[in-house]
Amino acid sequence: MLPTLTPRALVGLRRSFGAGGRDSYDSPHHYDGVFHNREPARVVESGGRGSIAREFATKGNVGKPAGAVPLVAPRWAEQAADCAATWLGHSTVLLEVGGRWVLTDPVWSERVSPSATVGPRRSHPVPASLDDLPRLDAVLISHDHYDHLDTATIDRLTRLQEVPFVVPLGVGEHLRSWGVPDDRILELDWDESVDLDGLVLSCTEARHFSGRLFRSNLTLWSSWLVEAGDRRVFFGGDTGYTPAFAELGRQRGPVDLTVLPIGAYDVRWPDVHMDPAEAVRTHVELRGEVMLPIHWATFDLAFHPWAAPADWARREAAEAGVRLAQPRPGERFDVGGDLPTTEWWSGL
Repeated sequence: MLPTLTPRALVGLRRSFGAGGRDSYDSPHHYDGVFHNREPARVVESGGRGSIAREFATKGNVGKPAGAVPLVAPRWAEQAADCAATWLGHSTVLLEVGGRWVLTDPVWSERVSPSATVGPRRSHPVPASLDDLPRLDAVLISHDHYDHLDTATIDRLTRLQEVPFVVPLGVGEHLRSWGVPDDRILELDWDESVDLDGLVLSCTEARHFSGRLFRSNLTLWSSWLVEAGDRRVFFGGDTGYTPAFAELGRQRGPVDLTVLPIGAYDVRWPDVHMDPAEAVRTHVELRGEVMLPIHWATFDLAFHPWAAPADWARREAAEAGVRLAQPRPGERFDVGGDLPTTEWWSGL
């Protein structure tokens, strides 16, 4: 049975939808009014989205933990480290790269939905307050889906900090509609970079899609390469596997840390979400040193068991000889130090 939208569920919907994209962009990936992947990418197979919604409504708790997810209250130094990371849940990561602070896909809301009362709900709280974050050098957004671009979080970050938002083409339209000053929005196409006083952020290819209402692909999706000093971190955002990652590894690798999605995979959308085996393959092709798996544990967005991505990633990494960091939400690690490797999700 599908949820009923009560008047309370409708509050704020229109604003959360954001803005549509522009009619045209000076980009080879934008034509016929929408953005395109370089290679074909099926989004949903057999039955369509209505069928998928009905299956989600009746699948039960297989995608949720059986108990409380263990959290760590992070403590950050005044100065960012050379290369470290704190996973805050799903795709939200506080990166420390060459002494700079970079926050990825910040989502602090209880639900990833235009509604505050309907839609996928957190399996664990965010382990840190937005107010407690250090002074950020940049916020990176991978694309405009609700589990990566959260209106309430953007509103609060805009008020709390003077940080620039670095986003793929078109996503700036959402931010402007929510009151983010234009001089704090930097929009890039694939293969473009911006240098923020020695912090170089490169918009790199991803294989995905976008959309917050009924039309898809009005804005671009991306992964990101973060460079400062001699340190290099790759943030995958949300993507299916693409050979473009191997090319990026040849041209711009090696990479000290890869931050790669491992969850919400399914045979019905194999082109737009990686599974853990593809994530490990991507790490190897990027010539990564340490891999941090993300995009699992926080929101129930597919049909696989809650802990399946973590177990599968662990097996694949062991077989490939990959150094894998699997922190609890809020647990910080330094790429050059001991990595968190305990199976904290076991039994949940």
